[in-house]
Amino acid sequence: MYILFEGVDGVGKSTQIKKVAKFYENAVITYEPGGTELGKKLREILLGKNSLSKEAEILLFLADRAEHFDKVISKNKDKIILSDRGFISGMAYAMANENRAVKACDENYMKKLLEFNKFALQGNLPDKIVFFEADLELLNSRVFSRGLDHIESRGAEYLLKVQECMKRVLNSLDIKFLAINASDEMGKITNLIKEFIDD
Repeated sequence: MYILFEGVDGVGKSTQIKKVAKFYENAVITYEPGGTELGKKLREILLGKNSLSKEAEILLFLADRAEHFDKVISKNKDKIILSDRGFISGMAYAMANENRAVKACDENYMKKLLEFNKFALQGNLPDKIVFFEADLELLNSRVFSRGLDHIESRGAEYLLKVQECMKRVLNSLDIKFLAINASDEMGKITNLIKEFIDD
């Protein structure tokens, strides 16, 4: 089973993946961008202080996703795969980079991005998605009190815009997802995720 853990920076995805993985023998923990040898190099470029065009950034994320699917996801189909981010993030960050209000994001643009991502994933979308939602207070306490990467340095308003785009993408798909309040108690979140996976 291929499960995505989605949400903006600082919402607790990585922490919960480690906790949830303990319940499943041979669970595969992976992440995007950077879950392969090529991905590590692309991650350095994407999260470094590079001035990439919007189109170049999208295509590098897609290259990472395609390699990740080929080298990690497709080879572990018989296991529980817990991925820290995936195509939902890819689409949402691309939509937020349009520099327009979320409501103004073009439906055709979203459809085009979905087609690109389906190509990168060879048509194999995840089975389930766990989505962590944060408010401004949580982001300020967890993200902006530490050293920031290139994308985080775009600010809290940008991350909240990305989060809104994630919700739009999730609601447009026919994939079962669990919405988590990232401010909830850690143990409660872990139990909710396990129940969701086992359902």
